[in-house]
Amino acid sequence: MPQPDLASPANPGHFPRRHSRGQRRHRADIRSPGPRRRPAPHCRRRILTTPTGSIFDWTKEQFHLPLGMIYLDGNSLGPLPKATPARIQKMLTEEWGEHLITGWNACSWMEMPTRLGDRIGRLIGAETGHTVVGDTLSIKVFQALAAAVALNPGRKVILSDTGNFPSDLYMAEGLIELLGEDYELRLAEPHRLEEEITEEVAVLLVTEVDYRTGRRHDVAALTAKAHEMGALAIWDLAHSAGAVPVDVAGGKADFAVGCTYKYLNAGPGAPAFIYVAPRHAEHAEPALSGWLGHDTPFAFERSYRPAPGIERMRVGTPPVIQMAALDAALDVWDRLDMAEVRKRSLALTGLMIEEVETHCPGLKLATPRDTDLRGSQVSFRFEHGYAAMQALIDQGVIGDFRAPDIMRFGITPLYIGEDEVREAVEILARILRGALWDQPKYQQRKRVT
Repeated sequence: MPQPDLASPANPGHFPRRHSRGQRRHRADIRSPGPRRRPAPHCRRRILTTPTGSIFDWTKEQFHLPLGMIYLDGNSLGPLPKATPARIQKMLTEEWGEHLITGWNACSWMEMPTRLGDRIGRLIGAETGHTVVGDTLSIKVFQALAAAVALNPGRKVILSDTGNFPSDLYMAEGLIELLGEDYELRLAEPHRLEEEITEEVAVLLVTEVDYRTGRRHDVAALTAKAHEMGALAIWDLAHSAGAVPVDVAGGKADFAVGCTYKYLNAGPGAPAFIYVAPRHAEHAEPALSGWLGHDTPFAFERSYRPAPGIERMRVGTPPVIQMAALDAALDVWDRLDMAEVRKRSLALTGLMIEEVETHCPGLKLATPRDTDLRGSQVSFRFEHGYAAMQALIDQGVIGDFRAPDIMRFGITPLYIGEDEVREAVEILARILRGALWDQPKYQQRKRVT
C-alpha cells in the first residue's frame, strides 16, 4: 500500500489548519464548563487506533473543514479538497483564459470524460476504457435502463426494490411511459429482491447501498441470479464509489452508474459516470443520442451513428470546470487502498453505533449491525429526527435527515476519526437529554433536509 508523503508541501489555497479538540469549546450551551473528562484507562471501551503517520493522517490534511465543525455528511456532499481551488483557478486563467476555444485541443478538454472515467473505473473495478463521466446520475440511470431493456427484447419487467432512491424509480417510470406495450416496473421489499428475480424480468436495477438506512445489497449475488434467469443487472453506486470496495468486472455487472459529489468529493453538481461491460459495449443503444456520442461529431452528419464503445454514452458538451474539480478530487484516491478505507470505515461505523446506543437510548438503529450488510453511513430512527438534526447542525455537527424519521451520519475515514465520532455523539446526547430540539426554530422544515 502506498505510504503518505508527510514531508510534502501543503497544497495551495491557504486554508486554516484543521481544528483541535480545544478549539470547539465555544459550544457552551451544550458542554459543561471545563475540559472533557475521559474515563480511567481500565474503564474505557474499545479504542480505535490510527498509527501516527498513517495514510488517514495524511488524507485528513487534504481537506478544508471549517473550524469548529464535525462533518458527518460526506454521504450527501463531500468536503472541499484543498487542491481543488488551485486546479479550478488554473483551468479558468491558464486554460480557458489563455487558450479560449483552442483549449479543447491544447488542454485535452474533449478527452476529459474518458480519462476521468478510467480514474473512477479503478475505484469500481472496471476494465480500462469502459467508464465515462458526464451529465447527471438520473440521466445515466435512464441511459443504462434504456440500453439494458433494448438488449433483452421480449421481456417487459424492470425489477427494483422499495428502498431504491426515488429518482431511479422515476427514470424507470418515465422510460416505461415512452416504451408502452405493457412494460412494468415491479418493486420488491429489499430483503426479498433476489426471490423476485424471475424469467419475466428484463432488467434488475439495484442501488448497492440504501440511501436511507445504509443497508448494503450483495450485488454480485443478485447479478448472478439475474443472469441465471436471463436478466441484465444495473448497479447504482451512488453510495458505494469511494465508500466500499466495488468490483463491477468481477461481479459481472452489465451496467453501473454513480455520482462523484458524495464520497469522491468533486463538489455540488459534479458530473456522474456510467460503466458498460465490454460484452455490451458495441451493442448498447444510448437512447439519448447527443452529438458527442456520435461516431464523428465534427462531421455534423444529419443522422446519428453511435460512436464505438463507451464513447456512445456521451451526450452533450463536457462541463469542463466541474471536471477540473473532479480531477483534483481524485488525486487523493491515487494513494489509497479501498480495502484499508473499508476496514477503517467499519471500525468507525461500529464505534458510532456503540456510542449512540450507549448514550442516546431514544434513537433506534436503522443500519444493519452485520458488517457485510453495512455501507459507510449510520442511520437512526427518531420521531423528532428532523428537529434533532437541526439542533445538532446548530452545534457544529453536520449530518442530515431523510423522511420520515431517519437521522443519517456519513462516516468517511478520509477526514473523520475516533475523536470526531465520540464528540459528535456527546453533543447529540446532550441535545436529547435536554430536549433542545424542541424549539420552534428547529421545527421549521427547510427545502433541503
